[in-house]
Amino acid sequence: MPTLIPSAARAMAVFEVFAREKRELSNSDLARLLQLPETSTSDLLHTLHSLGYLTRTARNRRFYPTGRLLEIVRQIAENDPLGVVAREAVERLAALTNESAYFSVLEGQHVRVVAVQPSREPLRYIVEVGSHAALHASATGKALLGLLPPEEARAMLAKSGMRRLTERTVVDPDKLMAEIAKMRQRGWYDSREEGSDGVYGLAATGWLAGTPAGVALAGPTERVKKNRDAYVAALLEVRDTVLDKE
Repeated sequence: MPTLIPSAARAMAVFEVFAREKRELSNSDLARLLQLPETSTSDLLHTLHSLGYLTRTARNRRFYPTGRLLEIVRQIAENDPLGVVAREAVERLAALTNESAYFSVLEGQHVRVVAVQPSREPLRYIVEVGSHAALHASATGKALLGLLPPEEARAMLAKSGMRRLTERTVVDPDKLMAEIAKMRQRGWYDSREEGSDGVYGLAATGWLAGTPAGVALAGPTERVKKNRDAYVAALLEVRDTVLDKE
């Protein structure tokens, strides 16, 4: 049976405290916030400082994290299997359609974008890695809801608030769930100017190592509408390459 290592847990707790407090902290500050004796806190901070994870201010000798942990996390993220698959998927989809392609995962009541390949067209949809899309008003949001049992999807929608973003945003949960059921049957999802005026999105979803994930494209409504059949074919081809349906 694995054993919890208290010293490792305390080291991680130090960074959680700094993230919460957002300021330089003294040994006594950290001892109080960690609920540890000052002697134990001093040893812990000395170790993290010696390893380069903490620095000390010149004037008051308070502690604050360095960028070393961030750099290590960045290097890990670059080789994250999810990130690798996501980048490959959006590069392929953008090459096939020349529309902005993005890969997203379900995060709480939001859709989080983890990879983007922008279109080369002057008029294009712009989305950034790390941004969030509304569950009820984006093609990917609907597609991710379509992966869930209906009662779970409804509960998630209720928590999300279903705010009206454009005149076409569907804010009636019954109507939206009926739309999602129809889209699930055909195998792909869309959002026509429901999240942003003038933007038409297409999405398909599946599972990546047990994580609900989706690949999507978006662009100006008229261009996507004109090329929709070809775009859907490309979308499903990429989806079937990188995601499991079950």
